Amino acid sequence: MADRGEDEDLEMAIRMSMTPEPKRNKPRDEVAGVVSGLPEDSPESKTRRRELMAAAAEKRMATVVRVSPLSPVGNKELKKGGEVVRRVDELPLRDQSLCKELSAEEANKLFVMVFGSQVSKDILAQWCNQGIRFSSDPETSMGLVQHEGGPCGVLATIQAFVLKYIIFFSNELSRIPQNRGLGVSSKSHSVPSYNISSLTEDVKVRALVRSMGEILFSCGSNKRAVIATLSIPGNDIQRFEGISEDEVVASSLKALSIESSLDLLKVLRVETHTSETTAFQRLEAIIPLFQSRMGALLFLISALLSRGLDLVQSDRDDPSLPLVTAPFGHASQEIVNLLLCGQAVANVFDGRMDLGGGMFLKGISRNVEVGFLTLLESLNFCKVGQFLKTPKWPIWVVGSESHYTVLFALDPTVQNENELEGRETQIRKAFDAQDQSGGGGFISVEGFHQVIRETNIKLPQVKLDNLCSAGFIVWSEFWQVILDLDQSLGGLKDSSGLMVPPRWTPEEFMADVQGPSASGASDSTGKDIEVSKPEPVQHAPLVDCVRTRWPRAVCNWSGDPPSIV
Repeated sequence: MADRGEDEDLEMAIRMSMTPEPKRNKPRDEVAGVVSGLPEDSPESKTRRRELMAAAAEKRMATVVRVSPLSPVGNKELKKGGEVVRRVDELPLRDQSLCKELSAEEANKLFVMVFGSQVSKDILAQWCNQGIRFSSDPETSMGLVQHEGGPCGVLATIQAFVLKYIIFFSNELSRIPQNRGLGVSSKSHSVPSYNISSLTEDVKVRALVRSMGEILFSCGSNKRAVIATLSIPGNDIQRFEGISEDEVVASSLKALSIESSLDLLKVLRVETHTSETTAFQRLEAIIPLFQSRMGALLFLISALLSRGLDLVQSDRDDPSLPLVTAPFGHASQEIVNLLLCGQAVANVFDGRMDLGGGMFLKGISRNVEVGFLTLLESLNFCKVGQFLKTPKWPIWVVGSESHYTVLFALDPTVQNENELEGRETQIRKAFDAQDQSGGGGFISVEGFHQVIRETNIKLPQVKLDNLCSAGFIVWSEFWQVILDLDQSLGGLKDSSGLMVPPRWTPEEFMADVQGPSASGASDSTGKDIEVSKPEPVQHAPLVDCVRTRWPRAVCNWSGDPPSIV
């Protein structure tokens, strides 16, 4: 019985030595209680406590088992300096993951990768003063607020995932995920929630946490998530009477300044999680840190470390350039792509583009949850591939020359295609796969023959020779031929006349709808009757962006034109 009592005391000492001191809102004896029946402040108690703490330390050391580097390593083991350190299951949650400092070399590599070797104080200030926080305005309560000019690429991507959860998985947000809990099924989630204005703060925070977790695990190839935190007072967030968590963190960050890799080395700590459940719980526990002024930068660092710095550099076409671009400190396309698809590639087309001589450019390699559209495509500067244009959910990060924002639909069926549209998508995807011009819209003769074989198009010899006469094939000319080619030959022309592909422009469509006498008409008695006139088609840069995804889209709005700059 005495041995059992000692074991219990020892277990208590281990727990006390591994957990922070309790808050002292009550007298110490009320909080700490007694050990083995001895009063808290007695000399015997203090001596006994020291003995137990020393024994606890020895027992913790004994739980670390060192084995040969060649021994198999299980899920609960870590490699460290050529040895394998096995953790014990009884440790608190925060000790179940590897929490460590970066080395000086890692910190320097990370800092230079993000900001370059010469970065202005203005850019550093932009990235060190942007939290991940929701708007306090009821009309935009589901939106994240941007204060600084640089981190919009990070915020917009997180925002896109947050909208996915708020709109399509609102019922899931009230549940705590179990094992592999951040992944969600698309079954029975086609009906979105429209009651956005009544979202509670708890629901929004859960959406934010799940979004962050999903992105980080995507960066970690769905095997791990690295969470970057700060070694500052208030990192382990505690509630004090009359003081909010935000105030505790803000006060702790007052004197913090990140101007070099050395500053980063002093305060940055990273935790590696292989369980989505524990990662979710940890993110939720320290969410005030991500809502603080360091939040956007910490999340970017988390994503980069989840991917791995070496893999990030191998993803990129030019790893010598900083990820945050000068002179304005914008997030590069590589950052946005990393958060969207888990790889820091610089391009938005599908697959890889072979430049010859063993050189190639890397694009998007897989389907994505939320997509991407850009105004630059309408200006023929790039070509967004089908992976980003047709994401799983109808939500897109939208890029312009200087800003990122988000476009979304409440109805997933906006991506549905009829037979002719599906055929158009199939042909265009095959054409783009052969386009080595970076989205210029032309392919080689050899690539063209591959396209018509893959899509089962049977062109008459005269049309084939005409298209190939210039030595390359332009998409617009090829597409016109397809529109005039009978369906039996693989084209889109329906000889029965029952299905005619839409060839009109949006302006022509509106003219047809309004008709020549849209302003007024007469009934059979000759009296004038009012005819409702459709609103005229409106134009803004966003419209050009939308039409890169839906070429025949007609856009209208009330008030000022929507801005994407």
